[in-house]
Amino acid sequence: MATIKLMHAKLHRVRVTEANRHYVGSVTIDQDLLKQVGILPLEEVEIVNIDNGNRWSTYVLPGESGSGQICPNGGGALLCQAGDTLIIWANEQRDRSEVLQYGHEARVLIADENNCPQEVFYQTLIPKGETLEYNGYQTINGKESLKDKLEVLLKS
Repeated sequence: MATIKLMHAKLHRVRVTEANRHYVGSVTIDQDLLKQVGILPLEEVEIVNIDNGNRWSTYVLPGESGSGQICPNGGGALLCQAGDTLIIWANEQRDRSEVLQYGHEARVLIADENNCPQEVFYQTLIPKGETLEYNGYQTINGKESLKDKLEVLLKS
């Protein structure tokens, strides 16, 4: 049994509202944003600052609901400043054979410049016979774009 790590939730293009060095680690995120993609408080996340390329991992603390707060704390505060754009994602461990048999989905939220959700959609892996189909854009209401589809052959 092989275990693989897959992204299951992503906050795309959120803006840093403040950076607080004098706090005990973590990143504080508006809990409404967390709920929309399914990231749990205390869950480990990966962060990349797309303005300067800095990357780090930390854990999540829930921020005030509806505040739009994105606040890297502790050492992470040294890797960004207010106004920087971040991508924050969480991974999960999955059994590879289960993913090939049942598929996988990740929820993605794209935010505007005020950290308000602009769009929430799924990225999926769907078993189709001897292939695994990747869909890069599938909305909750079923609308999807075909441009990001890719089929991966499972057997050679």
